[in-house]
Amino acid sequence: MTSLERHGGRPATTLVTLVASVALVALALGGLMASSASVASAISAGGDVVGHAGGGNCSGFLPPGTVVGMAATPDDRGYWIGDATGDVVGCGDAGGFGSLGVAPNQSVVGIAATPDGGGYLLVAADGGVFSFGDAIFHGSAGNIPLNQPVVGMAVTADGGGYWLAAADGGVFTYGDAIFHGSAGNLPLNQPVVGMAATADGGGYWLVAADGGVFTYGDAIFHGSAGNLPLNQPVVGMAATADGGGYWLVASDGGIFTYGDAIFHGSTGNILLNQPVVGMEGNGAGSGYRLVAADGGVFTFGSSPFFGSAVSPLPLGVCVVSMSNPSPPRGSNETATIRSTVASAPVIVTANFKFHAASFGGATDGSGNAVVTFPVGHAQVHTPVGVTVNVGNGTATCRTSFTPR
Repeated sequence: MTSLERHGGRPATTLVTLVASVALVALALGGLMASSASVASAISAGGDVVGHAGGGNCSGFLPPGTVVGMAATPDDRGYWIGDATGDVVGCGDAGGFGSLGVAPNQSVVGIAATPDGGGYLLVAADGGVFSFGDAIFHGSAGNIPLNQPVVGMAVTADGGGYWLAAADGGVFTYGDAIFHGSAGNLPLNQPVVGMAATADGGGYWLVAADGGVFTYGDAIFHGSAGNLPLNQPVVGMAATADGGGYWLVASDGGIFTYGDAIFHGSTGNILLNQPVVGMEGNGAGSGYRLVAADGGVFTFGSSPFFGSAVSPLPLGVCVVSMSNPSPPRGSNETATIRSTVASAPVIVTANFKFHAASFGGATDGSGNAVVTFPVGHAQVHTPVGVTVNVGNGTATCRTSFTPR
């Protein structure tokens, strides 16, 4: 029988109070910024927070505010972080299987890994599904008129199918994913924001922004936060390996545990640079990770930290370098641009002594671009100012070169 209870459960909000210290404040990296007040008072983090800024063992960074979720490798030695444009950064042993490269019709809202870690799937708000590596495309809702946007997905145990969940609780199945029911015909207090499948694929959970939990198939109801006053809305969930429990995560990083899910800590009482947008729990149930909208990663319990996708540059900033500071007349010059403005038009203007010339390009999913242009018969020994405009003025940067 389908369980539609939205109450009960055990919130993991009885946190162990830790005395703040300079060492703990020093962990204010990678999407996390401790307030000055936390130095003089106790921080109810309830566990050890690990989070760092930029890179680490990650393949790149993502523009702040664009990250939508994460997925872990099966050995828990790596994870992927995905953003709304379909760009994916791998950390640890998470292989690089590609990104969209072109802007989707609607924003990507979730990422899910295949069981063997050899690929991943992205899902967009319009139900479009994009497969990479050994992930197989079994269909999508991209050509179906949806009542509400898709908000998440889950992959079957053998990787032969997947479920999509919409904000109204509607569930769409593809491949060997079996339909066990949905909340699409129920009046919801708050929209559905995520889903998780049982290990055998015989059921799934949906979670709403108010912490309400809906169970279908062999997914067992262990409780919810639906009757609790939340500081911030719930944004996702993760199930334990045996299906005996699950974690809910709120946008402030607060964690709620039910069933056999163990509380290992949270960021619920720490000032974050960007809200948490998702989580994943390792197979052993002894840890979990949270990811924020800026790509910051926070690990708890036994889940290792392998880096984050936090950009080293603030939003709206670019840096440009020239391939040759003194190119000969008649040659080509190349401007290499790094910015935090992804998939945006780029205009490079070279201000020669007697005229100015503009050349176009575009940033990729990581905000990078390369624009090559002719030096022509420029005046020798006269500096040429170069101005770069990214995203119609979202970011500008300048440099120069001197022809010889």
